[in-house]
Amino acid sequence: MMDVDLAEIFGVETKHLKEQVRRNINRFPEHFMFELTKEENEVLRSQFATLETGKYSKYLPFAFSEHGILQSQTF
Repeated sequence: MMDVDLAEIFGVETKHLKEQVRRNINRFPEHFMFELTKEENEVLRSQFATLETGKYSKYLPFAFSEHGILQSQTF
């Protein structure tokens, strides 16, 4: 699950979710969460015909596994 989707479920801004993850990075080993590479992000964005202005961050997104989603609920 992408960070933007997880933030929406929790009712917070994506940047706040990412801040909390970075502050607690030791809780998120690689099999819980990883940051997409620039190339992966470009492929993901190319899947959308149009991009809404201001909706997509200039920062690379996080992708969470189901274990990472559960771990993020502890914030």
